[in-house]
Amino acid sequence: MKIHNTLLNSEQELDISKKVKIYLCGVTVYDESHIGHARTIIIFDVLRKFLESKNVEIEFVQNFTDVDDKIINRANSENTTAEAISTKYIENYFKDFDGLNVKRATNYPKATEHIDDIIKFIEKLIEKKIAYTTKNGVYFSVSKFPEYGKLSKKKIDELQSGSRIEVDDAKNDPLDFAVWKFSSTEPVWDSPWGKGRPGWHIECSAMSIKYLGENFDIHGGGRDLIFPHHENEIAQSESCTGLPFAKIWMHVGMVTINGEKMSKSLGNIKSIKHVLENWGSNIIRLFCLSGHYSKPIDYSEELLKENVTKWRQVETSYYELIHAHGESDEKIDSIIYKTTTDFDDALNDDLNTHLALSAFFQLVKETNRLAAEEKLGSKDAQIIKKELERMMKILGLSIPEMTESEKQEINNLISNREKFRKDKQFEEADKIRDKLNDMNIELIDHKGKTVWMKKELILNDN
Repeated sequence: MKIHNTLLNSEQELDISKKVKIYLCGVTVYDESHIGHARTIIIFDVLRKFLESKNVEIEFVQNFTDVDDKIINRANSENTTAEAISTKYIENYFKDFDGLNVKRATNYPKATEHIDDIIKFIEKLIEKKIAYTTKNGVYFSVSKFPEYGKLSKKKIDELQSGSRIEVDDAKNDPLDFAVWKFSSTEPVWDSPWGKGRPGWHIECSAMSIKYLGENFDIHGGGRDLIFPHHENEIAQSESCTGLPFAKIWMHVGMVTINGEKMSKSLGNIKSIKHVLENWGSNIIRLFCLSGHYSKPIDYSEELLKENVTKWRQVETSYYELIHAHGESDEKIDSIIYKTTTDFDDALNDDLNTHLALSAFFQLVKETNRLAAEEKLGSKDAQIIKKELERMMKILGLSIPEMTESEKQEINNLISNREKFRKDKQFEEADKIRDKLNDMNIELIDHKGKTVWMKKELILNDN
């Protein structure tokens, strides 16, 4: 499998002969997670599920930044504690991403639980004279790391007056960044240099190395984290260990809303809770996977509605496979081989989910064609269903399960409807159809039989 490595600006082979260790920068838990977070985490969820489908062992670590100025400011505005704020939004995070059918990480380390690890990390940097203490905190000396800028491709001399650099007269250089901030505002911790809290960048370095080692396989996040966050992680980690940090840096493009960047000032942030309630997990995942992960993607109601139409085709094919019976002499081997090969090749080539979805929908289309032409036998249906379910599991798509009693009720209603139709009691037959419609059951007529499918309830499907 090849993945585009931001560090090298080229595709790099991922070694899958051993356990693959992945660190994904998680969310700062001061507010609800939004569709931008969803896209990044869904992309990495598909990467993980694809590798696991090939029997590759994965160790997947995703942190929570649970100490940060944004959290403290939110706590002050709501007259509560930073811990209460972070606890609330971590709980909401799991509700959101469980709802999006995202497999939980191996570990979810929190910054506040790794203060000792962070302090030890900083001590090593000070011992090596790569970090220094000022009246405001402890800072990393960027000039001591000559390769600074190698990830973002920024040159140090061009960054000197960068607008994103925090102004602090106590620093030796404007580019130097805090690894420990002195503070008397809770939450604070004791350190050899004074009370305070860790800087943002040092948290991820300390936690990723603790759980995955000094040189792990993939470090990921949104493209907005390339600079300064990931650039600073590389500088402090490689300065501390003397070794290369992550082998591959994988970054996911931003989600825009009708062509504009999401921002609170524009009031266009779409929370995961909102999109889940209105569209459901399958539609959101189809949207997030519809373009190449490295490119921006634009959120629009029209695009989501297109995905609803596509999802209805998936549902039709799935239920046609379930209800298929009899024999068929249709040759499906070539169909299965081509769609399976195209799907896997797409994901092996820098996780091209757009092309993988094309292969998936080709299998859906072929299934519906066979069913419409009365050429879908039960044996072939079992073979197709197995492959369709494999693809859906990797993509994180799911048909809502039904109980046996629910299925039996539907079958009984359809049987009664057929009797009424046979007896020309069309009014009674129509009442049953109306009841089935209320249950989101759609009938599909075939020669000599009527089969049914249960459509997922999507509020914005109109």
